[in-house]
Amino acid sequence: MDKQDKQDKHPNTDNFFAAVAEKSHGAALRGDYTHADAEYVVRQDWQAYTPEQHALWRRLYQRQARLVPGRACDEFLKGMAKLDAAAGIPDLAQVSDILSAATGWRLVAVPGLVPELTFFTHLAHRRFPVTVWLREPEEFDYIVEPDLFHDFFGHVPLLLDPVFADYLQRYGQAGLKALKLDGLEYLARLYWYTIEFGLIQTPQGLRIYGAGILSSGGEVEYSLHSPLPHRIPLDVERVMRTLYKIDTYQETYFVIPNFQQLFEETEPDFTPVYARLKALAALPADTLLPGEAELGIAAPA
Repeated sequence: MDKQDKQDKHPNTDNFFAAVAEKSHGAALRGDYTHADAEYVVRQDWQAYTPEQHALWRRLYQRQARLVPGRACDEFLKGMAKLDAAAGIPDLAQVSDILSAATGWRLVAVPGLVPELTFFTHLAHRRFPVTVWLREPEEFDYIVEPDLFHDFFGHVPLLLDPVFADYLQRYGQAGLKALKLDGLEYLARLYWYTIEFGLIQTPQGLRIYGAGILSSGGEVEYSLHSPLPHRIPLDVERVMRTLYKIDTYQETYFVIPNFQQLFEETEPDFTPVYARLKALAALPADTLLPGEAELGIAAPA
């Protein structure tokens, strides 16, 4: 997409393309944004996926399917079973029909990372953006940008849970407000430590609900059983104050007792929270504050 095309279809997003390119391998976005509409939605050309890509999807799926029983939360496992996407790359339109009937959510195909305003707007309207491209075989264990497998396997099963589905919509609504209040960095930390890397304490023990863990070959085990990271009960202001790293396993995980608590803690207006946080220094990712109780590692699966 040349500069004029971007300005016509996606006005005022030059800063987004420049900033997000810095996060991508080789300073170039992987996705093809040429045919994206004003909301960065594209058509998933499901017929264009090759047999080799479907085979790679099955390998990725099979690996994670072996890892998550006894480690992922029950809500995720139930959603995963209902979606039944083990055979090959899913058709997003068909999955949307399942989600819509259960919780009112739909999937929208996108070329890759999208601007914050676009992302929050989709979530606020119960639309979850899913990247259409799949990683290459040599990226089986690690990928720089979120791809189709991460977005679908990690995120979509929990959209079938009504409480989590409502939380994600509320997050989108809070994000739209944060853009006007200079609170985006705090919302980014909340997303990272809950939706991407959250843990939940269940009657069966510590379990995973964060998509970044659930779609990872190594962090599933590390997050629950390694003695290295901190595991701390979630407090929203504490989370919003905590920095995170994108190129290593997490040094701290925040733990919720249930999704209802997560929903209730994000219900209040964050405006006074942002004001308080701006007067405080951010905390390094490996911080343990005085008086904070660490939760133990999970029992073996």
